[in-house]
Amino acid sequence: MPLDAQDEISDDALIVLYANGDSAAARVLTLRLTPRVFSHAYRMLGDRAEAEDVAQEALVRLWKIAPDWRQGEAKITTWLYRVVANLCTDRLRKTRGVALDAVPEPEDDAASAVEMLQNRARMDALQEALNSLSDRQREAVVLRHIDGLGNPDISEIMEISVEAVESLTARGKRALAKALSGRREELGYTDD
Repeated sequence: MPLDAQDEISDDALIVLYANGDSAAARVLTLRLTPRVFSHAYRMLGDRAEAEDVAQEALVRLWKIAPDWRQGEAKITTWLYRVVANLCTDRLRKTRGVALDAVPEPEDDAASAVEMLQNRARMDALQEALNSLSDRQREAVVLRHIDGLGNPDISEIMEISVEAVESLTARGKRALAKALSGRREELGYTDD
């Protein structure tokens, strides 16, 4: 491959050429990417020798995945910067004496299986109770207390007065409370 043509060939094309046995493509891509990869590693590590090692390791990983590279999914430079960042992070952890096992697991904010089942039972009970209301009461209660709209907005949507909205939501809430009152314990509500 002529040297003057190297700027015209994309990174993706060069990696495909390399994967198909063109060693000149690897040289061109290495010459193109090494300064960027090294610079990124050096900025993260502040150590020239470490940055050289990281740059070399990142490029070796690129050559290993070259046969499986899927064009168009990610830019080669984006992939390489991510690899460099991960390698640098690993080295920084080691030099700071922080073992990976010593880093605490992030807390899981997701609900437990029991909480998810409880929430599902509550939602099903609420839907059942809502279904027992008249259509107009259900619409007013849902718009006000589930969708969070104000009475003037509900008034416009339902084409009734604000007072009528207040009456519908009040009667609907009382009917819901009555329908759900005998299920407090079953749904996990306590007076604590």
